[in-house]
Amino acid sequence: MLAIQNATLVMRDHLVPDGTLLIEDGRIIAVGEASAVSVPEGCERLDAGGLFAGPGLIDMHTHAAGGKYFYEDPVHCAREVLLHGVTGVLPALYFNLTREEYLAAIRKIDAARCPNILGYYMEGPYLNPKFGCDRDNNPWKGPIRREDYMEIVRAVRNTAKAWAVAPEREGVYDFCVDVAREIPGIAFTVAHSEASPAQIERLIPLGLRVGTHHTNATGDLPRYPECRGVCVDETVNYRDDIFAELIVDRRGIHVDPYMLRLVRKIKGEARIVLISDACVFDGPIPPGYDGVTDINFDFAGEIAGSKLTLDVACRNMMIHTGCSIVDVFRYASFNPARALSLQGKGELRAGCDADVVLVDGWMNVHNVILKGERVK
Repeated sequence: MLAIQNATLVMRDHLVPDGTLLIEDGRIIAVGEASAVSVPEGCERLDAGGLFAGPGLIDMHTHAAGGKYFYEDPVHCAREVLLHGVTGVLPALYFNLTREEYLAAIRKIDAARCPNILGYYMEGPYLNPKFGCDRDNNPWKGPIRREDYMEIVRAVRNTAKAWAVAPEREGVYDFCVDVAREIPGIAFTVAHSEASPAQIERLIPLGLRVGTHHTNATGDLPRYPECRGVCVDETVNYRDDIFAELIVDRRGIHVDPYMLRLVRKIKGEARIVLISDACVFDGPIPPGYDGVTDINFDFAGEIAGSKLTLDVACRNMMIHTGCSIVDVFRYASFNPARALSLQGKGELRAGCDADVVLVDGWMNVHNVILKGERVK
């Protein structure tokens, strides 16, 4: 049994000063003010020293960590994100993989059995080939055919949590029907797309409920030559049942700080999800990006994901929008848990998994507890 004492507990919508968490067998069994939680004799104690104790972060969309892709070295990547407070991660597999490479990546990550890997974020293969980094290296531009994708779908039948699609592609609806049949409850996302609202909304009954890296790699459908139309970004903003993923880098390049504040105003606290979307690309830094250190570029000069960790993304969100530490824990833990239907994760509550991170007021990680075990 472990007691975390002298902590400021970060709850879903408030703080509890001088709080205590009691953990046993990998679960939270009591949480609250110190005066309300009885700590048994002989219990291991961790003095938080006034640090904030929040639920472990959940990075539902990232490709890499510590300079390597998950499909190259899943143990290394899982450990790297864990040290940054990420007790739950979905490795994202991108459309630039062939079918054989998808299957090999899945086998390697499955075999690693890393305790903080919760499943997969399938970023492809059927996205709009006009959008996204490394788009010249896309083996999935042709017709969508069941014989090409079913082996991949079956390989992640028990592990995929989110599947990104471009709803405008011919054949995507039938693809989603097949995926939903094999993986009940899967969260579909709209990604790398110029779909109309109607095309996106057609997939909502099948489980579409996330906008992948909102405002990035999306197109526009002009209504008239000189008028902006409505497309992916507008649909994600409008629909209360769609979560908006945000990549929040230090300079506000992926999403301008003003746009971050606008999205926060529109979506509210319950439908924002922070992600890192970390990748490994070695393209040169294009003109105008001098001094940028947390973004990758491909060899065509396209922005290619980030070099962020999720704790840093939380800090950047606080800087750019003025949101509180309660808010960023919601965006980076509770909301992704809800978007992915992960039970027992994303909050400090009796009965939940004992995934806890201790941080200071700027989200600098001091301690990490995964399933009740101290890992940092």
